[in-house]
Amino acid sequence: MKQLDAFAAVLFDLDGVLTSTAAQHFSAWKQMFDDFLRRRADERGEAFVPFTQEDYNEHVDGLPRYDGVRNFLAARTIRLPEGGPEDPPYRDTVHGLGNRKNDLVNELIRTQGVTAYEGSVALVHALRESGVRTAVVTSSRNGATILQAAGIDELFEARVDGNVAAELGLAGKPAPDTFLEAARRLQVEPGQAAVVEDALSGVQAGRNGGFGLVVGVDRVGQADALYHHGADVVVTDLGALLD
Repeated sequence: MKQLDAFAAVLFDLDGVLTSTAAQHFSAWKQMFDDFLRRRADERGEAFVPFTQEDYNEHVDGLPRYDGVRNFLAARTIRLPEGGPEDPPYRDTVHGLGNRKNDLVNELIRTQGVTAYEGSVALVHALRESGVRTAVVTSSRNGATILQAAGIDELFEARVDGNVAAELGLAGKPAPDTFLEAARRLQVEPGQAAVVEDALSGVQAGRNGGFGLVVGVDRVGQADALYHHGADVVVTDLGALLD
């Protein structure tokens, strides 16, 4: 808390930072990619190599949905047609796979609900009581739904999500554009704001944007990687910053 309350604003990622939905996103990505990879392997008479947590951390987490598809496929040297945003979820295109993942994660959120991390919520309340402004920055197009489901939407003055990024033509993480837009909406300079992220691409975006502090949240045992990508400090729970 001593570090964060010195800033005019703190910009929070959503999935994995404020809410436990990162696990639901991983499950949806894994189901979608494993189905695709298994079918592809069977058709080619090749060994099936599943999508892993490491794949998610390195190639997908924090990226806009279709960028995540492209990034992982490139890592596996798989080329698919690009397709378009209206592609049905059964079509083997970049957009088709991305749309399938979105259907799966929405179903998981609908059936399992959304849980906010207690330490994260406590930190946001403490920051607001200290006069620090707060915003959510997420590549997800479901940001508003997740915040409302978790009951924390009123804790943030601004939200820059995947829909805003698409409307404004903002590049996704690791580009800093979405964080810079959130800072602009709060009327603070990047150096006056801190970024809180759990994704490697998000931490890198905070560093690329010249923000005053980048906090990495390590939920999956990747503290070293978070530091390597630009985190100034890494915690396993944001409640630790209240001490």
